[in-house]
Amino acid sequence: MTTDKTLDDQTEGPVLAEGVDEEPVEHNRRIFTGRTYLVIAGMSAFYALFHMAALNGWSISGWTGINIPFLPVFPMETWNFRIVHVAGALILGFTLYSARAFPDEDADTHSPLDYLAYVALLPALYACWTALGFAADIQGGVMWNGMDEGIRNAEIYHYGYPLIAATIAGIVLGWLRPRVRGTIAPADLLLSVCGIAVAMYLITIFGTLMRNATGTPFAPIGMSIAAVAGTALIMELTRRVAGMALIVIAGIFLVYVFVGDLLPGFLNAPDITWQRFFSQVYTDAGILGPTTAVSSTYIILFIIFAAFLQASKVGDYFVNFAFAMAGRARGGPAKVAIFASGLMGMINGTSAGNVVATGSLTIPLMKKVGYKPTTAGAVEAAASTGGQIMPPIMGAGAFIMAEITGIPYTDIAIAAIIPAILYFVSIYFMVDFEAAKLGMRGMREDELPKLKDMVRRVFLFLPIIILIAALFMGYSVIRAGTLATASAAVVSWFTPYRMGLRSVTKAFELAGIMSIQIIAVCACAGIIVGVISLTGVGARFSSVLLNIAEANQLLALFFAMCIAILLGMGMPTTAAYAVAASVVAPGLVQLGIPLLTAHFFVFYFAVVSAITPPVALASYAAAGISGANPMATSVASFKIGISAFIVPFMFFYNGAILMDGTWLEVIRAGITAVFGVFLLSSGVQGWWVGNRAALPIRIGLMIVALCMIAGGWLTDLIGIGGAVALYLMAKLSQPKVTA
Repeated sequence: MTTDKTLDDQTEGPVLAEGVDEEPVEHNRRIFTGRTYLVIAGMSAFYALFHMAALNGWSISGWTGINIPFLPVFPMETWNFRIVHVAGALILGFTLYSARAFPDEDADTHSPLDYLAYVALLPALYACWTALGFAADIQGGVMWNGMDEGIRNAEIYHYGYPLIAATIAGIVLGWLRPRVRGTIAPADLLLSVCGIAVAMYLITIFGTLMRNATGTPFAPIGMSIAAVAGTALIMELTRRVAGMALIVIAGIFLVYVFVGDLLPGFLNAPDITWQRFFSQVYTDAGILGPTTAVSSTYIILFIIFAAFLQASKVGDYFVNFAFAMAGRARGGPAKVAIFASGLMGMINGTSAGNVVATGSLTIPLMKKVGYKPTTAGAVEAAASTGGQIMPPIMGAGAFIMAEITGIPYTDIAIAAIIPAILYFVSIYFMVDFEAAKLGMRGMREDELPKLKDMVRRVFLFLPIIILIAALFMGYSVIRAGTLATASAAVVSWFTPYRMGLRSVTKAFELAGIMSIQIIAVCACAGIIVGVISLTGVGARFSSVLLNIAEANQLLALFFAMCIAILLGMGMPTTAAYAVAASVVAPGLVQLGIPLLTAHFFVFYFAVVSAITPPVALASYAAAGISGANPMATSVASFKIGISAFIVPFMFFYNGAILMDGTWLEVIRAGITAVFGVFLLSSGVQGWWVGNRAALPIRIGLMIVALCMIAGGWLTDLIGIGGAVALYLMAKLSQPKVTA
């Protein structure tokens, strides 16, 4: 990371981004050394490489023509691939992340609780052995179903009880055991084995056509027991890597399954037994559904792409390029944050993570040129959040949208162009007007990277360009992402950070580690999606929206906005959108809103929940760097990103914003919307015609801005006329300067 000396001694040389590509180490992540590090690094790298191979259909057997036993033959069966995908994340996650944050000083390496964990390891291993026995029986021709009393008893007593006991013991002991950062706790090793036991059983049973029996009396009881253990493991890992917000929401939904029949009104749900629910939740109706489908394909592929960009130091170049381009403008570091965070944010897929990566450089510099700590943090939070809506990658939410809606990914990326422009243009105007009010300067020439040096290395943008070109040439997302990843390694050969075998291995290792959080979050979101689909609460919620819309359609949209933000508070973007898409989007579609528009509406509000008080993850992360009050920072970031709360309503009233219309309609909608965002920013910041604006003019600016944003010819003319009138009013009211 950039040191304080770099920031304080700028007169000695230009500010250069260093360490932007480094992955921050969480307070509960283990740090290994020696042979242990090599083993864990190898596991992480293999996990990422396994996905790259599976997605591209690579296999040693295919290359050589020799059938080698026990080596995977790709492409794998879909369900098995997703089960292995989740199980691998559980193993890596419990190995790398402790149940609690590590103290400043490690406790004693050995603990009496470790012996209990080793004892509990025996039933976990027994469950694995039993699952292997079931596989052998099925291979031998045993007809496996939930109606056979002998099979039922075997699954309960020889698989279920040992697995549940070991899972509970692992979670509890993980909490109680003193924390040592450089060693793997036996309790977490126990949880990894439990994850293996779940995967072994499910792969065995799902391979026998039993997937058709889920939710029926023919479903073996072991499916439900394995799902209970798997759900507990997923929720515990999600708590470790993403905090409590998603766990609380998932817990509420799980409780709803079993109390829904007691609730009144539209919340009333049918009485569902635990066996029926859990036999279905670990299928494509829940955990193995759309969220895991996307995390196991597109998301992890682009995490590998991001890891290759980091290994080749392209992230540092993006930030330095932004400094060279925008650093001279007034309030330069704030504008650098907009460009750099937009570029980085679209790749790394998490608002808070992007704040930590780029904000460690931009926030101190913003404070240095005169921004208040609250404003500096807010600008970084708003800009990093915008990276999630920046095409072509758009974090990871766009891939989930493509999976859920069936709309081609390229269509989604094209539709996102104007909304992304509006978002970032709005933030640019907001920070520019703030800088003008405070009389800020830009950074000096000697404080900035040389533009000519940046232009010489503009080829580092090639991986992004290749990705975009491949997508629009008709290549699949997987093939395009693979080509872009390979090109990231190739372009590094023309830099001091040439990627060889060691760097490529390191990139795969980094990708494996980076993927854990998003995979856990997607799997946990799948639990919520499963509850929604299995209880039918989503359909009942849609009927509520329809009833509201009969009175006022705008009110229904506002209600949908509030629910999407509420569901997204404290959650990563992908999980927030996946949950909101299941609850809110179907109701919007039933209102007659086009499918793409409805999902973009939900997606936008799921994204901006990261800067919406009172729970704003991106703002809180920025406040930690700026030293400002977290709540004040979240309020300020909400103000800076205010246009993002208006743009989704524009989708509804003017489909041309999403490229739905003729070229003339799209161009007119884009231009008038940008002008409307300019007027809105001017009104919010109180800066108009080069001076501070009086309250009546600020109110007038916000009114005419909404007219411009509405999208109709009449409202555009009213907006333009109103803007001209406000301009003349401001000019006439300015005091005349006499010589």
